[in-house]
Amino acid sequence: MKYYVGIDLGGTNTKIGLVDEKGNIIFTTIVKTDSMEGFSETIQRLSKILITQIEGSNVNFDNVVSVGVGVPGPVLNSRVVKFWANFPWKNGVDLALEFEKNLGKPVKADNDVNVITLGEMWQGAAQGYKNVLGLAVGTGIGGGIIVDGKLVSGEHGAGGEVGHIKIEPNGKLCGCGQKGCWEAYASATGIIREANSRLAVSKQNLLYEMTKGRELEAKDVFDAAKKGDEFSLDIVDYEAEKLAFGIGNLLNILDPEIVVVGGGVALAGDILFDRVKEKLKDVAFPSTLENLKIVAATLGNDAGILGAAYLGMM
Repeated sequence: MKYYVGIDLGGTNTKIGLVDEKGNIIFTTIVKTDSMEGFSETIQRLSKILITQIEGSNVNFDNVVSVGVGVPGPVLNSRVVKFWANFPWKNGVDLALEFEKNLGKPVKADNDVNVITLGEMWQGAAQGYKNVLGLAVGTGIGGGIIVDGKLVSGEHGAGGEVGHIKIEPNGKLCGCGQKGCWEAYASATGIIREANSRLAVSKQNLLYEMTKGRELEAKDVFDAAKKGDEFSLDIVDYEAEKLAFGIGNLLNILDPEIVVVGGGVALAGDILFDRVKEKLKDVAFPSTLENLKIVAATLGNDAGILGAAYLGMM
């Protein structure tokens, strides 16, 4: 049996797993990334943890074929991280080479949402499809684009940065420093911003009562809406419209078979996505909606490990 390593490198925690060629997970573990200790030092420590875990799982390290790594940031040629999100490390480093020096195995790296989308195509909600749009809608909006079974990473590794398509000229400020980005409106951050703006002028609603005295979360809006709060339902409509605007434009460009949506906002469920599907009719070219499936991601915390393992397998 051949085995493949998947590593989901996060700013706080790193998930490490071993997967066989059929997609069965042999083990997973979560460790603190501790990126402040330095780039080489962190990669060396994570590599040692991986080797120890493999030895403890009764798998011969010689049977490990390759390693895949998902990282928050654009990756060039499946190796070089152009810049790091939430890491104090130098930009433009060859992450694959650093792992290869420690593990003696071929390594591929890619953006974490690209990798998650690969995982969903291999073992998750998009199994059996070759043209996939993956979206992670949480604090921001990340994307993964698969065309004919292959990731679209682009010339500079920034393929799939869909959260930064512009939906409003000179609009709301985004965390990236530019204005009018899709994620400034349709992410959890965007929902919270919109809700707080409305609550500043209207407090006769369930959402205000639910969140009085604490910071509001995006989930609160959906919870209040599900209880029939008209104020919150209006915000859900706003969110659905902004989501549909971005998704519709992506459908017009990519014409995927399936859209897989993960991240915290996706947990809202039908109250959001029924509205998104309805509003898409006003944005997307009609033929892109024929037989289109919009589904929730199914792999959860295993998506990054499975996707990274599959990246290495490819």
